[in-house]
Amino acid sequence: MNVLLPPRVVAGDRVRLVSPASFPDEESLAESVRVLESWGLVVEVGAHALDRHGYMAGRDADRLADLDDAYRDPGVRALFATRGGAGAYRIAHDLDFDAVRADPKPLVGFSDITNLHLALWRHCRVAGVHGFLSGARSAASTRSLLMGTGPAVLHRDPAALTAAVRFGGAATGNVVGGHLGTLAWSVGTGVLDLDGSILFLEAPRAVGLGHVDRQLTQLIQSGSLHGLRGVALGRFPGFEDFADRDWTVLDVLRDRLETLGVPVLGGLDVGHGDHPLSLALGPMAELDADAGTLTVGPAVR
Repeated sequence: MNVLLPPRVVAGDRVRLVSPASFPDEESLAESVRVLESWGLVVEVGAHALDRHGYMAGRDADRLADLDDAYRDPGVRALFATRGGAGAYRIAHDLDFDAVRADPKPLVGFSDITNLHLALWRHCRVAGVHGFLSGARSAASTRSLLMGTGPAVLHRDPAALTAAVRFGGAATGNVVGGHLGTLAWSVGTGVLDLDGSILFLEAPRAVGLGHVDRQLTQLIQSGSLHGLRGVALGRFPGFEDFADRDWTVLDVLRDRLETLGVPVLGGLDVGHGDHPLSLALGPMAELDADAGTLTVGPAVR
């Protein structure tokens, strides 16, 4: 499947921090600016990045305007979401996709920003990055994906919770996905396009095991996973010591994912929590569940 790879980010480029979902605090925003400037980048902050409207960073029209302004500005070479939270789902369908296709540039973000990654993939086939800038390890991982042009190899971490989930085999496909809840809630919205993909899933514990079960079941029974090539599992923090009538999140994942009949690789250190790795979304990847590796093509050219 053809993928639009944005040009790699180089020192001296202008980049922009935007808040498509919830608003950041000023301290975390300032830290993101410092990190990006340490890469030699010229950092701009969206006009409405610190606005507040309930739990969102300003009104829908203003958050959307910040995104579209960044995509339409030929001098801006990458967008960084200041945080996830809530609200990106309100505006994902209304992006200026023509501007994105005319001048593709990577969007970095995760959690609620999964809504934007899904919409950009569905309408533009443009690559992005599931990741963020908080913490040296995460920042270094994001920088490598944006400023380098080589493939990235992620290995199963035997100590990770989901490392115990594996269905053998190998698969090739485009990496698509992110936050499990966001994917499930996207059923029926027209943005889910997973045919021929390797589905990446991660999620922090919000309620209990039934929540994960319902979300996976919704994806399966909706037909959204038709044509899926494989599944890669990241972090599921909060479930480490949680059980419900003798089942853990591992039992739920095995029970639901086994029905797909595709290779499943768990134990990737990507997702919510402290110091995760970042993951390119969109490029072709090779998943080898037996070897414990996910080899992902470059996110930029």
